[in-house]
Amino acid sequence: MGTIFTVGLFVFLLLLGLVVGGMTERNHFRRLREREVQTQDILVTQIRSFPAYAAVGPPPTMLVAEVVISSDYLKSFLARLRKIFGGEIRSVGTLLERARREVLLRIKEQARDQGYNAVCNVRLETADISGRGSNSKNKVIMAALLASATAYNTADQ
Repeated sequence: MGTIFTVGLFVFLLLLGLVVGGMTERNHFRRLREREVQTQDILVTQIRSFPAYAAVGPPPTMLVAEVVISSDYLKSFLARLRKIFGGEIRSVGTLLERARREVLLRIKEQARDQGYNAVCNVRLETADISGRGSNSKNKVIMAALLASATAYNTADQ
């Protein structure tokens, strides 16, 4: 009887993690899409110089944003299983996509808040903040992204 309860509890918690984690991820993607629509008028480029720079408004300025998104324990557990057998770990890819889209949105929102309509020289850097060294007990997967860019106003404002 005790074994059945333990297995049942494990399966229940596994399903609960799957449902809640999936809902959280879907809600974040939905909010990202909404914010991307609101900021689609901001020009984003990776080139180093200011294309169509207009000396109108505030001078170009540096913007920096960072985001850390953590995976839930269920996805981290499944990723460790996938690591044993090999293959693409889709949950980690999804985590990185969410982090990339979020940090770019933060850069665009900063630019808009400061009166700019374009950003260039966008650079993304990853950082390991989880402390997942070889002796670490931390088993949760995290994605940390730092973005920097130069905000400016275009001539066709």
